[in-house]
Amino acid sequence: MTDQRPADQEPPVSSLAQRVQDETGQNVFLCYQCVKCTSGCPLAEFFDWQPNQIMRAVQLGDSDIALGAETTWLCAACQTCTTRCPQGIDVGAVMEFLTREALAQGRKPAVPEVAKFNSAFMREVRIWRRAYELGLMAEMKLRTGRLTQDIDLGLRMLRKRKMPLLPKAAPRKRPRPVSGAADAVAYYPGCSLHSTATEFDTSVRAVAGALDLELIEPEGWVCCGSSAAHRADPEAGRQLPLENLELVEGSGFGEVTMPCASCFSRHKIAQYEARDGDGPSAEGVRVSTFIETITRHVEPELLAERVERPLTGLRAVCYYGCLLTRPPEATGAEHPENPVDMDRLMSAVGVDVLDWSYKTACCGAANSLTRPDIVLQLSGELIEHARAVGAEAIVVACPLCHLNLDARQTQMKKAEPLPVLYFTQLMALALGLPEEAALHKNLVDPQPLMRQKGFLPLH
Repeated sequence: MTDQRPADQEPPVSSLAQRVQDETGQNVFLCYQCVKCTSGCPLAEFFDWQPNQIMRAVQLGDSDIALGAETTWLCAACQTCTTRCPQGIDVGAVMEFLTREALAQGRKPAVPEVAKFNSAFMREVRIWRRAYELGLMAEMKLRTGRLTQDIDLGLRMLRKRKMPLLPKAAPRKRPRPVSGAADAVAYYPGCSLHSTATEFDTSVRAVAGALDLELIEPEGWVCCGSSAAHRADPEAGRQLPLENLELVEGSGFGEVTMPCASCFSRHKIAQYEARDGDGPSAEGVRVSTFIETITRHVEPELLAERVERPLTGLRAVCYYGCLLTRPPEATGAEHPENPVDMDRLMSAVGVDVLDWSYKTACCGAANSLTRPDIVLQLSGELIEHARAVGAEAIVVACPLCHLNLDARQTQMKKAEPLPVLYFTQLMALALGLPEEAALHKNLVDPQPLMRQKGFLPLH
């Protein structure tokens, strides 16, 4: 792939590069091969071609590499490359375009499982207007022939009642004023908090109530589309979040809180991209993480006053994952590589928050149902890094991160599983709400550790 052209001769604009710019607005010729996209990529070791090589292939119009590589299909959409690119290129958007272009040209997907997942996910959303996780898992097994893959994990989650057996469709609702909306915060739980992340939903509501923070869940919200939409159907990836924001705005809310990192990311990016368009952008709605909502609405003095059982002596690391802060131009994160807001909340309730270098590393969640081997390796490494700094628990704010770090530890064959808790579970415990912390829902049981620390009764 070495360019032998004289130094003073401009490279020709390949038709592929032009297609990328027309569809995504990204000028790939701004790439000067600094390799930051590759050096920071958490999945680089699993790729056949590195991200910088894919960018060069597009520049040169080498469709066999750019459209035939496994790389674009395995991309976790973690936004690390986009955040760190010194030229401001949305490398992730280029990767997503190349998968769509490969299909449009009739090429066989280099990783067929990913294409099947995208298709199955979007079909669930079109039918139910929300993700039906159990149905999605079942369909993936049938379509891939991997009938026994993760069956142990699925059965454990069913026993914990973390996956509803039947889907719940979102009713179609026109935006209408909601009583009390002006003094409340709209609550968008997203699909996961009504399913695999029920403990997150329960503890969020409990913490909000204990801190006099009124949350109202608007009727009729729809799935944000998650990674499947912006990979397979970018129009749906924009319209689904905007439909929710229009619902929130039309209901009279000025702010919507989204505990799920993926949901937060999709809505923030859709809102950011819509600002330059001709259609609705719902700019009047503030989209916040639940961490931000607490920080904005709850005075530190009130939080200190409401703490009944400080979690003193619990050594933990805060894991933000990829999407709470990236890309910063959309999320508004001041420190996308070293966020501290969750650290401060945990310190405020007594947790001994340890410093570590993996706050925003990727757990590989986008490949949970397609390449669990990737997820097991990346998540396993995060657990080992947490142990290395002396952590007794990992604190998270993302359902997908929690699922991979908590539920998959049995598959990792860890001798001593490490409890993984939502920050709201620990806050609920500190606020004197042990039942609402829903600790019994975690697959790695945190209750023995909490009893050992004196945060729960011994019996």
